[in-house]
Amino acid sequence: QVQLVESGGGLVQAGGSLRLSCAASEAIYSINVMGWYRQAPGKQRELVATITSGCNTNTNYVDSVKGRFTISRDIAKNTVALQKNSQKPEDTAVYYCNAKRTDREYWGQGTQVTVSS
Repeated sequence: QVQLVESGGGLVQAGGSLRLSCAASEAIYSINVMGWYRQAPGKQRELVATITSGCNTNTNYVDSVKGRFTISRDIAKNTVALQKNSQKPEDTAVYYCNAKRTDREYWGQGTQVTVSS
């Protein structure tokens, strides 16, 4: 069972930056894919960004955050971060960390991000 704990959420003005962090209870190099999802009020949870394990790391972003958000990992600290720049009010949501293994996936409890206009 992988436990994920998010941190770094909060209130920020439009155009500002936040850095979210996800701490995993197990070595992230053993996890196939780690990612960030978000869920805005009244909307379905959506993928924001993912990063794969292994030497050749691949990243993937939803179109709406490309060029503004960056996902990264720190294997030594077992953390995955999401740097959010040039934020917009539509980025307001609860952000969830996700870990996928071959047979199952795990979720963090979420961290609220509110972007004011």
